[in-house]
Amino acid sequence: MTHGYVYILTNKPFGTLYVGVTTDPLRRMEEHKQCVIMGFSNHYSLTNLVYLETFPNIAEASAREKQLRGWRHTHKLDLVSTHNPNWVDLSQEWMVAEACSA
Repeated sequence: MTHGYVYILTNKPFGTLYVGVTTDPLRRMEEHKQCVIMGFSNHYSLTNLVYLETFPNIAEASAREKQLRGWRHTHKLDLVSTHNPNWVDLSQEWMVAEACSA
């Protein structure tokens, strides 16, 4: 069975946040960093992975994504700050490609 992952991207600490879901975080981050995903995350250059949560399957991850998208911005900020107080890019060690620029 394939795991599911919920992730939060930002362009800088306390800036714009994007909540997404995937079955392959490495592939998804490469897509975000290479700007191949058109839309909100690309428009705002959201390429820093600051939160990642793992689920046993994609259905549970999708339910969590929907829940997080319904949260206020401040609640999402608190979630990231609790799990990643320095707001480091968690995908930094995975990536070799440079982030795109807006």
